[in-house]
Amino acid sequence: MKEEIIIAGFGGQGVLSMGKILAYSGLMEGKEVSWLPSYGPEQRGGTANVTVILSDEPISSPILNAYDIAIILNQPSLDKFENKVKPGGILLYDGYGIHRDIQRKDIRVYRVDAMDAATEMQNEKAFNMLLLGGLLKIAPMVKLENVMAGLKKTLPARHHKLLPMNEEAIRRGMGLVKEIQ
Repeated sequence: MKEEIIIAGFGGQGVLSMGKILAYSGLMEGKEVSWLPSYGPEQRGGTANVTVILSDEPISSPILNAYDIAIILNQPSLDKFENKVKPGGILLYDGYGIHRDIQRKDIRVYRVDAMDAATEMQNEKAFNMLLLGGLLKIAPMVKLENVMAGLKKTLPARHHKLLPMNEEAIRRGMGLVKEIQ
């Protein structure tokens, strides 16, 4: 098993955190892991992306030109990464920040209305966990209990009281996935 993933959006959307949680989850399952963040000096509001590789075999390089899975959170990221999804790969997006239809016909496309669900939950910070839930429904590359352990590892201890809310968001995100093509 080898999953090469790009998560891309604006800073402040939880892009890097989602990647870190996936990486820790993979480590908990004994997988080889690479986590390579990329963001501008703006941090919040600027573009941000992270490449995560989870593999049963050693990883030769963290730098990729094509991805098995792209999680896209805004229009600039769609414009940049849509053509970098491998044929037969997966593109998962939140419809809130996307202003055009996906052009590719040789990939599987899924939508998760995470921003709407986060607003309903009255917790915009749950946005990335809703998307993570959608990803795990489509491609269950790590177990939920390891995602929760990874989340506990990445959150400061003072925020551990938020773990149940995050688990609820992940589970809710699993139910929000809509296949587009």
